[in-house]
Amino acid sequence: MKKTKAMLEARKRLLEDFEFYAAHSIKIRTKVGEIVNLILNRVQKRFLARVIAQLQTTGKIRFVILKGRQQGLSTVVSAFIYWWASQRTGQKGLVIAHKAESTAALFNMYKRAHDHMPAMLKPGTKYSSKKELVFDKIDSGVIIATAGGDGIARGETLQCMHLSEVAFWQKNFAKENFNGLIKALPVGAGMCFVESTANGITGQFHDLWEGAVSGQNDFEPFFSAWFESDEYRLPIPEGFVMTLDEHALAEKHDLDEEQIYWRRKEVGRDGIEFFKQEFPCTPDEAFLTTGRPVFNTEIVHEMRENAPSPICRMTAEPDGEDKLRMVEDPRGELKVYRKREDNESYYIGADVAVGIKDPDKSDWCCAQILDGQKRQVAVWRGQVTPDHYARILNCLGYYYNGAMIAPERNGHGLLVCVRLWKDLNYPNCFTDLKEGELADRETLNIGFQTNVSSKPLIIDKLRGEVRTQEIAIYDHTTLSEMLSFVVTESGKMEAEQGCYDDTVMALAIANHIHEGKWTPIVVTNEYYANAI
Repeated sequence: MKKTKAMLEARKRLLEDFEFYAAHSIKIRTKVGEIVNLILNRVQKRFLARVIAQLQTTGKIRFVILKGRQQGLSTVVSAFIYWWASQRTGQKGLVIAHKAESTAALFNMYKRAHDHMPAMLKPGTKYSSKKELVFDKIDSGVIIATAGGDGIARGETLQCMHLSEVAFWQKNFAKENFNGLIKALPVGAGMCFVESTANGITGQFHDLWEGAVSGQNDFEPFFSAWFESDEYRLPIPEGFVMTLDEHALAEKHDLDEEQIYWRRKEVGRDGIEFFKQEFPCTPDEAFLTTGRPVFNTEIVHEMRENAPSPICRMTAEPDGEDKLRMVEDPRGELKVYRKREDNESYYIGADVAVGIKDPDKSDWCCAQILDGQKRQVAVWRGQVTPDHYARILNCLGYYYNGAMIAPERNGHGLLVCVRLWKDLNYPNCFTDLKEGELADRETLNIGFQTNVSSKPLIIDKLRGEVRTQEIAIYDHTTLSEMLSFVVTESGKMEAEQGCYDDTVMALAIANHIHEGKWTPIVVTNEYYANAI
């Protein structure tokens, strides 16, 4: 049959326009079991627009997708990869799900799309198994696998990758294999979709999401709230009245009564915490801790939403024998949020790394700097030896007008304290001098001793001042660690398993040694008139 101009134009559009291709060629199974064409919903359309924009701008696709339940994002990613691999030569795709049932479900999406594909678009297959779909004439195909399997993508070069429900992958597999999988993609090309509902605030998926949000990796974050799905609503019964909390939620997210009623029924069945994880309004709602949060999460989330970027970064560079000086450096360990003022008083709380908790990760040394009004001026965070950390604290102290410094005295912190006080002769160290003791340099209790009695004291004090908003916190890492700082089942206050708390402890110490928030007097003509 001779191909007409209209047929060639249609074929070209099917190759270049995925939404058009999906609506005319891809078959899916609906929630009620019907086989229909894939007409993109509102969430899928918004996602596709972002994907196309990134591809046109960068020449590659890298997305980490935080989603609610059943919004069609796995479906549109699967359809997109099938379209790409089946309509182009030399394209090899890999799809990995978190468990066997999900692997089978994803493969069924591909097989259904292929089985129902119109003849003019359907590539010939060499073989189709439960794990692989190979298009022999165009040398392309898609492999489906389950997370945890041996040798996945080892030695392969891939052009398309879909990593599904990564938050639920076995932790060892995710940690050991994720970077290797990403390296199987060509540099600056190919596509990788990493999608999942949330599963706590630890693990590869959470780390990837946080890195994408903060711009520390080349993935772009995509989030879809439950209320973007039009089907998540119910007819309201007679006499329905929203609660105050529901009114606030409706106003904040522009929700109608049918959406609020649907939410109420879901919360009533599964509980509010489970609902937030499965059907979040915001990314912060999705990532729940497994313990009881110490700090008020609503306040901390609000601080994170309004947190500014650092005004600059600085590092301590050598300046003569055994001396350092602070200089600006775009990759420096010190993130500065407020400019240093000559007449300001500063307080530095310092958490000291005490060894290695995880074989692959060292602890972090952290110093928090507060000004007289309890504003977080800067945060230093790095991985250094205790001896060098003392030099850095000495440098920070002098840079911030002879700030009072309180290093944690536990473990390796004792070396920091002795080095700072005796060897470097820093003049303004915090001391735990008890009543009746002599202020002798050899016996003085330098720094802050963290123990079962003092830790609850300083954490409770910080918790109270966060709640009353007497302290201003800007640093994203600090606020993230505050969200994962929990009360465990045994009653201990500490970082959730797999998380850090160095910024929290340093901040609690800085807040503890602070002499009290003060508010400067604004001198005006009215002030002088009242004084007279």
